[in-house]
Amino acid sequence: MRITAEGLTWSVAGRRIVADVGLDIAPGETVGLIGPNGSGKSSLLRCLAGLRTPTAGSVAYDREPIRGWSKRRVARHVAFVEQAADTDSDLRVADVVGLGRTPFGDRWRGLDARDRAVVGAALARLGLTELRERPWKALSGGERQRAHIARALAQQPYAILLDEPTNHLDVKHQLELLGLLASTDQTVLIALHDLSLAARYCDRLLLLHGGRLVAAGGPRDVLTPRLLAEVFEVDAVTGPDALGHLAVTYRGVAPGHLVPAPQES
Repeated sequence: MRITAEGLTWSVAGRRIVADVGLDIAPGETVGLIGPNGSGKSSLLRCLAGLRTPTAGSVAYDREPIRGWSKRRVARHVAFVEQAADTDSDLRVADVVGLGRTPFGDRWRGLDARDRAVVGAALARLGLTELRERPWKALSGGERQRAHIARALAQQPYAILLDEPTNHLDVKHQLELLGLLASTDQTVLIALHDLSLAARYCDRLLLLHGGRLVAAGGPRDVLTPRLLAEVFEVDAVTGPDALGHLAVTYRGVAPGHLVPAPQES
């Protein structure tokens, strides 16, 4: 599914959080959304997922504007995974993942055989089969995050939007998750803090700064020393790592952005 936005702006209390963003994500692409804290990544994702109504501009799925769509219709197209999501502590892991089937059925009927098969497959893809009966409150933060991603997969969307999903995962599960997302035929937009992982697993990167899209393109075009200094305020170089993947190496804070030491009184 193609996701497009034109002139997308979202403001709160008179302050622009997302400002005049235009983007075009092709079907099947894995695109990384990067930028410093407060750059508008989460707000942009929520607008694209239909969870916030833009102040101006539009969002379209396969060229059809989604303004006015019901939540159920949006959820049949796109799954959204938050940084951290609260879920009823009385639920089991399988119950949480089963919530992904909500847009397709009657909540009073419960899951049918096909739904249960989809949930089982999603649990298996995230390595959660053995935890399917475990109570939610007994899970670690990383296990909860994997369960929310399994819920998104059980939704069987055309696109998946993820807001920093690797935050609570150990290195093994970060690599497994990003490898899974990069290999799927679904359209994926994923906000990431780790720039080297973004370069390794994403086809293209979108760089946000101050709510504006300041760069878009392949990792080598976006992760340049100049942009890293201007946007992230770091002195960094990029080059191949031991396996030939593009990696970012930090030498320190960019000159001119050091915080002055406190003066002795």
